[in-house]
Amino acid sequence: MARSPMMTRRFDAPGPAAPTRAPSPKLAPDRPRNTTFTAFGLASETEPLSPGLHIVATPIGNLRDITIRALSTLAAADAVLAEDTRVTRNLLAHYGITTPLLAYHEHSNDAVRERMIARLRAGEALALVSDAGTPLVSDPGYKLVQAAIEAGIAITPVPGPSAVMTALVAAGLPTDRFFFEGFLPQKAGARRNRLEALVQVPGTLVLFESPHRLPDMLADAAAVLGPERPAAVTRELTKLYETIRRDTLGSLSERFAQEGPPKGEIVVIIGAATTPERTIDADAALDALILSALERHSIKDAASLVADETGQPRRQVYSRALALARGQG
Repeated sequence: MARSPMMTRRFDAPGPAAPTRAPSPKLAPDRPRNTTFTAFGLASETEPLSPGLHIVATPIGNLRDITIRALSTLAAADAVLAEDTRVTRNLLAHYGITTPLLAYHEHSNDAVRERMIARLRAGEALALVSDAGTPLVSDPGYKLVQAAIEAGIAITPVPGPSAVMTALVAAGLPTDRFFFEGFLPQKAGARRNRLEALVQVPGTLVLFESPHRLPDMLADAAAVLGPERPAAVTRELTKLYETIRRDTLGSLSERFAQEGPPKGEIVVIIGAATTPERTIDADAALDALILSALERHSIKDAASLVADETGQPRRQVYSRALALARGQG
């Protein structure tokens, strides 16, 4: 059966018509770039983009998880700034987009940002993407956005996929309050200290982790936050081998200690503490120690002594010592 000829559609951006921009100085006037994309078997023309920096969310795994607006923006931009051009090139090729790619990543220096800002000042429209998901979330793009804002350049978000939200809604834990921590420190001591600071966060915790550090991180989380905390380890979300393991921190820690590091992209979701980590009696005992130390030492020295004696975080003990000292007048 003969295939019907390819149709062409034009997608109009909502709101007022975008202003006409001069062609990018990078493009020869006699060889205009093809500003179309192909989706659902249709080649679609784009409308000119307004000048400025467009923050575009891209799929976290499944290439079909992208919006029509994102495709239109990527196709119409003068250039796409990509964390890894190899990854983004595959995405653009999948949808027949020929926009030039420029590398922008965590090692990009001030000179690179200045060149990008200069292009934006000249009236270009640049699209910023990360390897996967929404840019600026555990991603170096925020420095460029800050520079663009300081330069008075328009910032346009193009929302879409997010590993944070995808893992959160799949974990089966409360979503009314959540705290995105991102990556914990790599070294064990610093990691435990950071987990100590998260003990009393009144909401679900969302963390990123590399596969090879996952067993150690889960062991530290179980030790610091408590082995009975509900949690979920999500892996390769939206991809072929997507897996979601839901259990307590203690059980998940034991499982991955036995199985070893998994493969793929990892997001860990940890439920909030269901009961106070310290009882009223323990609070009273801590206050008694602080008050006793305050009789002989300054607030700072008293807090340090009590923190060393009890193992409580110094900042937390200092805050309580300050409150008690003010209460004494």
